[in-house]
Amino acid sequence: MAVMRPDEASAESPGGETIQGLFTALEAPLLNYALRLSGEHGLAEDLVQEAFMKLHEQFEEVREPRRWLYRTVHNLALNQRRDSAKIIPLNPTASDTSDSTNPTDPQPLPDEQIIRLEGIGLVRLSLETLDERSRELIRLKFTEDLSYKQISERTGLKTGHVGYLLHHALKAIADELTKSGIIS
Repeated sequence: MAVMRPDEASAESPGGETIQGLFTALEAPLLNYALRLSGEHGLAEDLVQEAFMKLHEQFEEVREPRRWLYRTVHNLALNQRRDSAKIIPLNPTASDTSDSTNPTDPQPLPDEQIIRLEGIGLVRLSLETLDERSRELIRLKFTEDLSYKQISERTGLKTGHVGYLLHHALKAIADELTKSGIIS
């Protein structure tokens, strides 16, 4: 708590009380009151200290300093609680992330978008290294979402051969992506 100078302690309120006397009599009760309101010991000390500082500034005008101090601590605690409710933590806690009303943007961050686009570009470049038949099989499978049997009917290849060619085409793409560092 604040230490008062002797000339400050001698000042009297209209009721005949001194700041020093009020401090001695009310420090502990006000601290307990502030602790109940704030829930934190350090914060309670700050609230009581601020209340006494405010009292010191306007001591001559305050008629009932005891009531005034309690009201001031109360108001300071309410202000602090209101102000702290406006603060949003940067690192969400586990309970925040499980909330179904999570206000975070579902879009990936810009650097994640760039990495994804680079990966897509490298996949397209890897596709260009394949022969025409393998590219057509991959297009039918992944763009048109056809089954091996449907691809077989369109291309005239046997179903097992379609699976074999797709497997090796995808393996070649994966090898290219591993060389470029996209996958490990």
